[in-house]
Amino acid sequence: MSKKSDFRPNEFVVYPAHGVGQIVSIEKQEVAGLELELFVISFAKDKMTLRVPTNKATDVGMRSLSPPEVVTKAMATLKGKARVKKAMWSRRAQEYEAKINSGDLIAIAEVVRDLHRNDEQREQSYSERQLYEAALDRLTRELAAVNQMDEDGALKAVDEILMSRAAA
Repeated sequence: MSKKSDFRPNEFVVYPAHGVGQIVSIEKQEVAGLELELFVISFAKDKMTLRVPTNKATDVGMRSLSPPEVVTKAMATLKGKARVKKAMWSRRAQEYEAKINSGDLIAIAEVVRDLHRNDEQREQSYSERQLYEAALDRLTRELAAVNQMDEDGALKAVDEILMSRAAA
């Protein structure tokens, strides 16, 4: 058995494969004859509810929101120069997907930085756009939750950084 985690109802958490959700309750449920204690996590934007056994939450990578210094570092990452490897797109896409699903805010910011295109640059492929939007969504949701602002405000802050980088 893993150690019991310290998450509480009404707390915002990050679940690696889905991003920011809110623990709505902790419930007991019988599964295959075993009594399990589960975190009930709501992802309002996705209209999804996830139940995670309390003793497995940290094993699956569930974590609290990033502390302000990690958010600051993620925002600084956005200001950096895009690093695009010369590998085939399918390999790069797998790496981007892994970074997005890692739940690591800085890795997600790297994906946003690397896939961002301003108006003068070449058009993005459909799959590039999908990965970019998934990463941007995860980044802005966590930024909004950490700074207690709405997602539009968080998106505006990210856009300003990306645009200032393009102007430089």
